[in-house]
Amino acid sequence: MKYLTPTLIVIICSLIYVGVVLGMNQLDPMSFVLLGTRFSEQNPNGTEGYDGQFAYQIALNPTQAVPYLDVPAYRYQRLLYPMLARWLALGQADLIPWTLILVNLLAIGWGTWMTEKLLVDLRVSRWYALSYGLYGGQMLTLRTDLNEPLAQALIQTAMWLWVKQRVWGTVLAFALAAFAKETSLIFLGAYIFSCLLQKEWRNSIKLSLAVVPFLGYQGLLWIWLGSFGLGSGGAGATPFSPIPLWGWLSIISVSVVGFLLISLVVFPMSILPALAGVRLSLPHLRAKQWHPYIISLFLHSLILLCLPASTMREPAAMMRLTQGLMVAMLLYGAWVKSPRILRYTTLWIFTNALLIGGVA
Repeated sequence: MKYLTPTLIVIICSLIYVGVVLGMNQLDPMSFVLLGTRFSEQNPNGTEGYDGQFAYQIALNPTQAVPYLDVPAYRYQRLLYPMLARWLALGQADLIPWTLILVNLLAIGWGTWMTEKLLVDLRVSRWYALSYGLYGGQMLTLRTDLNEPLAQALIQTAMWLWVKQRVWGTVLAFALAAFAKETSLIFLGAYIFSCLLQKEWRNSIKLSLAVVPFLGYQGLLWIWLGSFGLGSGGAGATPFSPIPLWGWLSIISVSVVGFLLISLVVFPMSILPALAGVRLSLPHLRAKQWHPYIISLFLHSLILLCLPASTMREPAAMMRLTQGLMVAMLLYGAWVKSPRILRYTTLWIFTNALLIGGVA
């Protein structure tokens, strides 16, 4: 049983899940893409599909995918996942749907392993890494060919390299994570702020270099597509709320019943943990404890509370965006050696019920 680890369990569960989905869809890997005819066939009255279709289109035609994307610059900024899948497929169109699945399977396994190592370094049980690997958002993104597993795996790698004092490795991992998904910059920001507040000037400068390639790429997107990629979402997205929780509360003006139904999912999964994250991190910040885990928890909590209504009203989107908060809370709980917080993080595993119930 010594070979039985959280990473192995997560890999087995992920493979079973992929096998079940393929079995229910005649072994068709395109069932993970969730291709909508509105974009793939440019039919305004067609089906929506889901976000993984945009990664597929970029992987299929890296320079010619613009007509098949809802917000081209926003989608193209997440370049690493589709291009990695394309490289693994050797550019073969028939293989790309398979390699999109493969990349996410590998990323979930790798990210879980890195989380184990981070927990062991903090001298808490590695088994809490199951909260990371079996979080419902991981299974959702695996099911729908999304960028989050790769981005988060690179973030976990960056954090572990930082623990091992491999600063340039950390810089590289964070730089790659930004190209997987731009929300990775929240974790990077936490580390930069931590160094600045502790007057570690050299490390703060080195870490800041991780964002340079991403910012340069944003300039290329502007030249090519006429806009930057950074934004609050794809088609139909509304701006971030300057008032915490306003994006959530504003749903009431649309539908009280809808607000209550959405809140049944979003409040315990995202909003309540975010409120707890602010409450837990603020005393440390007031005491000038600038550990990156504390700053990361505070930033993720605050940003989640300020998400726009267009995101708050979609449980699937909230499940994806709560992943950063889940990781921040898990590492914070390990850092303060709190069995209660660590046990609470395991409750996020039950978000898989949303997949079974069809909410996501």
